[in-house]
Amino acid sequence: MSGHSKWSTIKRKKGAADAKRGKIFTKIIKEIMVSARLGGGDINANPRLRTAVNLARAENMPKDNIERAIKKGTGELEGVHYEELIYEGYGPGGVAMMLEVMTDNKNRSVADVRHVFSKHSGSLGEAGCVSWMFEKKGLILIDKSGTDEDRLIEVALDAGALDVKDTGKDFEVTTEVAKFEEVKKAIEAASFKCNYAEVTMVPQSTVRLAGKGAEQMLKLMEGLEDSDDVQKVYANFDIADEEMERLSA
Repeated sequence: MSGHSKWSTIKRKKGAADAKRGKIFTKIIKEIMVSARLGGGDINANPRLRTAVNLARAENMPKDNIERAIKKGTGELEGVHYEELIYEGYGPGGVAMMLEVMTDNKNRSVADVRHVFSKHSGSLGEAGCVSWMFEKKGLILIDKSGTDEDRLIEVALDAGALDVKDTGKDFEVTTEVAKFEEVKKAIEAASFKCNYAEVTMVPQSTVRLAGKGAEQMLKLMEGLEDSDDVQKVYANFDIADEEMERLSA
């Protein structure tokens, strides 16, 4: 499992997301607005919007907030026009990083991102410098405790998953983007416990970090995720589970 997925899983387990619920809501609302603007306000006909709305519901966002965001996206209500950007760069130890950004001010966003990178031993790179190392996939992590591996493989593959792997701590199910929701629903319907489920950028290879480099990497991740304009951060670092738990405590 790539480092950013481990990081997301640990934060969720520790409840760290609750302390930043307002920031999480803001980012989800941006995604709903942009998805509705690009593909329309019907969640049944707009897969990206459907994914964003499902995420909002999972975070217990009020229904009124969701509906208002959709209407702002479709133009029924007045709202800010956000532009989607991809930034690429390097973290400690040469870790490859990709950022999804939504902003109404590109100059502010790039200055903010560059500052966070430089503060935590990273650097903002040129367009295309690391994107070739990532592939967009659906990623679902299943808790190994009490899980019947053969049954999980059967359910996941029958629903259209690409692969199921034992990572040591979880079972990792990968899907094509178009099949993500279908596979996730099938897994949940079979009563398997999902620790993480998201359409994400999966790296082709990873960079192992430990000690100071690992500590700097997690501080960089947190600094970038704290930016109001940064929606998602992807990185190909790998940190041992025990060290990840200790550093993110």
